[in-house]
Amino acid sequence: MTFRRTVSLGLALIVMLAVGCKPNPPTPPAADLDADRTEVPAAPPTTDVTPGPRPSDSGDIQETPLDGDLAAANEYAYSQGLLGNVYFAFDQSTLDDAAKARLQQNAQFLKDRSEFIVTVEGHCDERGTNEYNIALGERRGNAALDYLVGLGIPASRFRTISYGEERPDCTESTESCWSKNRRAHFKLTGRQ
Repeated sequence: MTFRRTVSLGLALIVMLAVGCKPNPPTPPAADLDADRTEVPAAPPTTDVTPGPRPSDSGDIQETPLDGDLAAANEYAYSQGLLGNVYFAFDQSTLDDAAKARLQQNAQFLKDRSEFIVTVEGHCDERGTNEYNIALGERRGNAALDYLVGLGIPASRFRTISYGEERPDCTESTESCWSKNRRAHFKLTGRQ
């Protein structure tokens, strides 16, 4: 090996070590090569880093039915128990322990999905006058809303409406049916 070639290889080795690359194995001496042959370029150095998984084309965000249209979001939220109705005793707008427990579950969902605007609908059974039931439905909706606000959900995310007896969930004239109609119903109606 010539002095010049030894110095060149030594300098190349020092530069590669300084940069952190692995050196290529030395090539055989020039005397062993035919004059007509050309040297094959060395392969690029390999790294010890294993590449991680590539993000999907849609990014790392997992879409759920909650991200789609509001009708699908409402159906999904109710079917998965993320939102639920609150029920009231006859001629009452006070929250019992079961109603408070359901509202706490609703509040957790609404905290997790803070983009939703919610309408709280107040409903009544068929007994009483229309005017009385509209007022009672409003008190029921407001009782549920006030409790949620007390749990830390901003009031600006809600609106209330009373349907009184106009939109029954059950149409039989029995106590078991009437008890299903005395409710505050939660409906996802927008996004902020």
